[in-house]
Amino acid sequence: MVPHITHRDLVAFAEDKVNLTKAEVDAQRAQVNNLRERIEAKIAVTPGFAFVKALNAGSVAKGTALSNAKDRDLAVYVRAELAPEELPKLVEWVRDRLVEIYPTMSEDQIVANTHCVTVRFSVSGLDVDVVPVLYMGEANDVGYLVSKTDDALHKTSVRLQLDFIRGRKKIHPRDLAQLIRFTKWWARQQKKRDGDFKCQSYMLELIWIHLADHGLVLDDYVDALEAFFGFIVDGGFDKQIAFTDFHKAADLPDRGTWPIQVLDPVNFDNNVAEFYEAADRDRLVAAAQDAFDAITTARYEPIKGMAVQMWQQVLGTAFKAAY
Repeated sequence: MVPHITHRDLVAFAEDKVNLTKAEVDAQRAQVNNLRERIEAKIAVTPGFAFVKALNAGSVAKGTALSNAKDRDLAVYVRAELAPEELPKLVEWVRDRLVEIYPTMSEDQIVANTHCVTVRFSVSGLDVDVVPVLYMGEANDVGYLVSKTDDALHKTSVRLQLDFIRGRKKIHPRDLAQLIRFTKWWARQQKKRDGDFKCQSYMLELIWIHLADHGLVLDDYVDALEAFFGFIVDGGFDKQIAFTDFHKAADLPDRGTWPIQVLDPVNFDNNVAEFYEAADRDRLVAAAQDAFDAITTARYEPIKGMAVQMWQQVLGTAFKAAY
């Protein structure tokens, strides 16, 4: 029996609902680039300015952005010797510098939030989250993020993180980014149903890369999504998920007692799932079980309308069969 919902249906749904169009991507990148260029121009004409550099970050830079998302990320490297090291003082300090750069913007267009400054472009409606990174002169754009919980410094590198995912996308052109977008879309549906559901985008990216590195074939989206949810259901979080692109395997820490341990490839000390409690893991596994059951059942469902309903449990009510 040929399944009613196939790879082609998912491709059509992605193009119709999930993905940003090329025109949207280009427009949003242009807006973020305009802000980055304004910052870099200020740096160029102001010796010793508080900012060192600005780098595009987040889902648009990685090519994993969803449609209808109106917030984008820009990492601003700031001189650590000049900047406060604790939140919210650091964020307020960055806001004051951005006001210097954009004096014509109104007060409600440059807003200090918990861990970033949001620059709001009134015409397009796009929000750019400017995330401060403390820079101490290290190579490869290594800097330090300030923790939202305890003001601890977390080592990171926007450039290396982008190199990491872009390198994998060269190995898996088109399919890796698309599958990441599907599961980000799935997580969005889960959050609408359950306000306590937790599953951040960066963790989804790393899980997909882990599966691809271990031989998962990505070119059939039905099979790949079934395998993704099956991995979570079958105890995938019991083991450490880690990568050795930038550090030796001998430097990996022990698995420890974290409910989930997914390590940042740039910094083994950073568990991306650090703030997931056992209840968060159980909720995530339960949601993955529901998605896995829906996909496997739809594969053998004789009535097309029922198969569509099962996929709607995974991708939301906007999902429709294309053929």
